[in-house]
Amino acid sequence: MGYSTTGLTVGQRVFGLADWTRDGSLAEYTAVEARNLAPLPADIDHTVAAALPISGLTAWQGLFDHAHLKTGQTVLIHGAAGAVGSIAVQLAREFGARVIGTGRAGDREAALGLGADAFVDLQADRLEDAGEVEVAFDVIGGKVLERSALLVRAGGTLVTIVGPPTVRPADGRAIFFVVEPDRFRLADLAERVRSGRLYPVVGAVRPLAEVPSAFAPDRRVSGKTIIRVTQGG
Repeated sequence: MGYSTTGLTVGQRVFGLADWTRDGSLAEYTAVEARNLAPLPADIDHTVAAALPISGLTAWQGLFDHAHLKTGQTVLIHGAAGAVGSIAVQLAREFGARVIGTGRAGDREAALGLGADAFVDLQADRLEDAGEVEVAFDVIGGKVLERSALLVRAGGTLVTIVGPPTVRPADGRAIFFVVEPDRFRLADLAERVRSGRLYPVVGAVRPLAEVPSAFAPDRRVSGKTIIRVTQGG
């Protein structure tokens, strides 16, 4: 869970990623190891900061640490208007990759506006028409992941955050990973936000009391859902 608050020293603004193995991040108070927190620049709003850690680190680690995306390559990014996908589109574009985004019809303009070169409507278009890619970044799983594997060129990589893949590209790699805290990368992502090179998409901001409905399985929001916690209230 991404987190933005004051901490480390009295009044210092920080943000970071709570430990996956501990419950309790959706609370008025939580404990986070200092090594998982980075200073939050004064000109970044807490809501934007809360949208950045889990989505930004997941996008970066998937594209560059695991898939080793390079300038000039083509990457297929599922959920291109979602919390992770929207950041992945922007990062891949910044590094000079050709980006094919996917999603529903209503996501097309958002994905193209973030920098995708092309868009595939998973409900109406044939994914196979996207052509071959060096990297496929999956956030959906199931049949979409299986079909994506067929598009990865020899030597390419299919990377997913859903679960261990049951398929792999021919002559390529299939990788499942869970995002890890990285305070130095967080600081780098924050600088990208400050300079206007990166825009975390906030889909909804809800109070703590509405957490069950905010994360209901049938609720779909483009971008990141943020839970606003008011201490003592």
